[in-house]
Order: sequence, then C-alpha cells, then structure tokens
Amino acid sequence: QVQLVESGGGLVQPGGSLRLSCAASGFTLNYYAISWFRQAPGKEREGVSCISNYDNSNVDSVKGRFTSSKNNANNTVYLQMNSLKPEDTANYYCARNRGLPCGRTWNDAKAYDYWGQGTQVTVSS
Repeated sequence: QVQLVESGGGLVQPGGSLRLSCAASGFTLNYYAISWFRQAPGKEREGVSCISNYDNSNVDSVKGRFTSSKNNANNTVYLQMNSLKPEDTANYYCARNRGLPCGRTWNDAKAYDYWGQGTQVTVSS
C-alpha cells in the first residue's frame, strides 16, 4: 500500500540547518508530484515546497532558504532547510499529489491523496 514516512526533524538553533526525508513506498515518484506542508499550533496548514519531474515550487517565505529534491532510485524526497527561523517551527508533512506536475495549485491540500505522519521541527535558541 501507499506509504509516506518523514524523518529528520528536531531542535535547531536559529540560523541552523536540517534536512527532512520523505520515504515513499507503494508507488513510483516518477508519476507523482510530492509536496511538503507544515502546520504550527493554532495556524493553518501551509504548503512549503513541491517537486516533480517537471517543476519545483516554493512558498515565498522559504525561497532562497529551503530546497526540495528527490532521488527516484530510492524513492525518497528531501527538504533541505537552511537559515532556519523561529517562525519555521512546525510539524512538517510530505504528501502525494494526485498526479503531475506541481502546477499552480500545488499548495491546495485537496490536491493530495496520501499524507505522512509528520516530523516536528523546532527552531529555538
């Protein structure tokens, strides 16, 4: 069955870096866009980054700091997060888009059919 498993979260100081991983199983990354979303307590879920074989999109607040990538050979998507800020603190989820590419609506949660369980990222001194 389809599964998405995130890892790599943790506690980091402002200005630090983390790399999140999203291990996919039960399907092939070549045929789907994968996005990262985050949700902080009391806030709405927010699309962070999307990657597919055709395109890559990021929300404005992380441009120049976060980069998503993928390794089709091991069916894993990554989110490299640099220059982390306290406002990046959230639970981060990866999700499978219903198809390709990321397109203009990549940050609409309704476009996704499978979600991981999330990994917590805390940015604090």
